[in-house]
Amino acid sequence: MESLAPVVVIGGGHAGVEAAMAAARLGADVVLLTLRADALVRLSCNPAIGGIGKAHLVREIDALGGVMGRAADIAGIHFRVLNRRRGPAVQGPRVQQDHEAYPRVVTELVRAEPRIEIVEGEARAFVVESGRIRGVETADGAILPASAVVLTTGTFLRGRLFVGDETVPGGRVGEAPAEGLSDHLRELGLRLGRFKTGTPPRLERDSIDFGRFERQPGDEPPEPLSFEHLDGGEFVPRMPQVPTHLAWTSPEVHRIVRDHLDRSPLYTGRIDAIGPRYCPSFEDKVVKFPDRDAHLLHLEPMGLDHPWIYVNGLSLSLPRDVQEELVHRIAGLETARIARHGYAVAYDFVVPTQLEATLETRAVRGLFLAGQICGTTGYEEAAGLGLVAGTNAARTAAGAEPWVPDRLDCYLGVMVDDLTTRGVLEPYRMFTSRAEARLRLASETADRRLTPLGRALGLVSEEQERRCRERWARIEELVRGLGERGARRILRGEDPAAVAGDVLGRKAPGRRDLETAAALIRYRGYLEREEREIARLRRAEGVRIPDRFDFDGVPGLSHEVRQRLAEVRPRSIGQAARIPGMTPAAVGLLAALVAGGAAARPSG
Repeated sequence: MESLAPVVVIGGGHAGVEAAMAAARLGADVVLLTLRADALVRLSCNPAIGGIGKAHLVREIDALGGVMGRAADIAGIHFRVLNRRRGPAVQGPRVQQDHEAYPRVVTELVRAEPRIEIVEGEARAFVVESGRIRGVETADGAILPASAVVLTTGTFLRGRLFVGDETVPGGRVGEAPAEGLSDHLRELGLRLGRFKTGTPPRLERDSIDFGRFERQPGDEPPEPLSFEHLDGGEFVPRMPQVPTHLAWTSPEVHRIVRDHLDRSPLYTGRIDAIGPRYCPSFEDKVVKFPDRDAHLLHLEPMGLDHPWIYVNGLSLSLPRDVQEELVHRIAGLETARIARHGYAVAYDFVVPTQLEATLETRAVRGLFLAGQICGTTGYEEAAGLGLVAGTNAARTAAGAEPWVPDRLDCYLGVMVDDLTTRGVLEPYRMFTSRAEARLRLASETADRRLTPLGRALGLVSEEQERRCRERWARIEELVRGLGERGARRILRGEDPAAVAGDVLGRKAPGRRDLETAAALIRYRGYLEREEREIARLRRAEGVRIPDRFDFDGVPGLSHEVRQRLAEVRPRSIGQAARIPGMTPAAVGLLAALVAGGAAARPSG
């Protein structure tokens, strides 16, 4: 694809990098505008990639040619599958990262892409002509021409950091926020909200007696995130592997929190923002679960040679002296030194129902949003949105049809549809429970579902598509070879490797191919049932609503429902049914009018 002006990506975090790389793979020239060229994809919070729900996104990004999964495997120092006792559709491979190695690997991949130019600077405003983006004005007055723009501000949009009574402008420690852009976005007609997140203290490794904690080794063999490393024999990590350790809080620790809630910015009203319900601060855990005597903490190394330990589960923003007292009352951390205190960060985001399903804003054509500015939380969610936004920015700039990921085909589609249809009341994170087709969307099938599509879009190389084709040919041959006799034995709970050895009468197949084949056999009946439900849902998605349909002209709908329909502008009856507040009666009325063709006048 060729375009007259480059695609400009603002922000060098996880969303920005995937957006820039996707646009470049499609042939667009890309300017990656970031405050610091040496600070791409910082692991600002938890030094890990993947997990429950999140690993599904990483594998889908990988299946579409993205970089997150490959880099995470290369920089991984602890591999562990979460939810292993449950079915494969809800398991979540998680990879602890070397805090310095991960951004280094990603930066090398970005710098190796000849179509990407990294420019240091801060975006101050957009050049807009006749409702369409034409360029970006930087803080020093320069104008960067743009055929499309992807805005990925992370937590920097009017960011404020909170520790006790202290408030400091910043997107993260030591880095200034983007101050003027919020007002400019409002001037362009976009509504903004405010969210918050937090991070725990980092402890000095040499001040901890690890012998007093339960040791948690990684899995053996390790489970990689990238399909490039799933193919062939067993994956061998490049980095040495290290354990994590488990710690517990106590009633005494909880008492300290309760005694100082009047000094927590979360409880004094100084933070005017909403945090993620499923990743609460430690203050919230103590207040909302008063009957709990202990909360689990994970002591996670931030790298092989990094001197700090990340205390997963202890996110807080209490004053520094309270954090010191609290940490020292945790058994095993009596002499621990805090290298960096925990803090909360509040930031602006754009209400995502103002976006098309392509992640383009309705207010300004050619302006796409991705990452936490869309109301999400997490590296993986940001990266997934970045890939979608970067793809559509490049395609729009080149005059091609945009791509809308389907929620019945991928978790990327679930996330985009949830954000643009339902909106957000709190920072959005991915869970497998958000999908209607969980079995079909198992992370191990992401390449089968998405790599051929990625090749058609231009995101995926011929080599990656070939590997995918060959992997699934092997798996399908295994399913056929095992036949009904092998299937019955696997369904009875026999070891798939032993069954394969008996039935196939040849050298045992690769472990991962066999595990995938066994899962397809075990869940075949459930998958068939799910496919019937998917067919029903697709019929509702197939009833298209005209682009300029006048929802105000629909009689019998409440003012609230008409208002929500006009805001979201659903593309189909299926999407309309997912809008909060839509009753079955309202959906039925709308479907009947759309089927009637002329029941509502076109707007404009």
